Amino acid sequence: MAAEKKHVCPVAFAGSLDIGIRRWLHDPRKMLGPHIKEGMTVLDVGCGPGFFTVELARMVGPSGRVIAADLQAGMLQKLKHKIQGSELQERITLHQCAPNRLGVTAEVDFILAFYMVHEIPDQEGFFAELRSILKPGGRIFIVEPPLHTSWKAFESSIKKSRDAGLMAVERPKRFLDKAVILQRA
Repeated sequence: MAAEKKHVCPVAFAGSLDIGIRRWLHDPRKMLGPHIKEGMTVLDVGCGPGFFTVELARMVGPSGRVIAADLQAGMLQKLKHKIQGSELQERITLHQCAPNRLGVTAEVDFILAFYMVHEIPDQEGFFAELRSILKPGGRIFIVEPPLHTSWKAFESSIKKSRDAGLMAVERPKRFLDKAVILQRA
């Protein structure tokens, strides 16, 4: 993931990732509910301040686990403060990634990569690493933003995922966003 330098959303902008209008545009329950079941292990890649992480932890229930992974310690710190003292604290594992590797070794049922794949310089390595931790039958939900990612770049990412042994099984309709659900080939 270290080939070329890509822009990563700064911690200073974390507040803009957790605003009310976003709940309407990217309602976690509506978007992820059909894919998440109680007891699952879920990886939220590029979790930021935990917009999706918190709701994912509610959806997996007390027997589930959410691994909140981010490159920036500041984002993980914001999430830590958000869940501190709640029952969700026991369900969420904070994980800081290296600049060129996720470093998650736990097998997972579901992976969310929301608005972050375009920030990954080595997408081939990224998808290979995701495939290596995905349980059989598990899925990866990728959503990319309308302005930062062209359709050509999005299709290129899907090709790289295919080269890593993943296949597109669904193309969810998202207002303006580009989305795909992947599974092991």
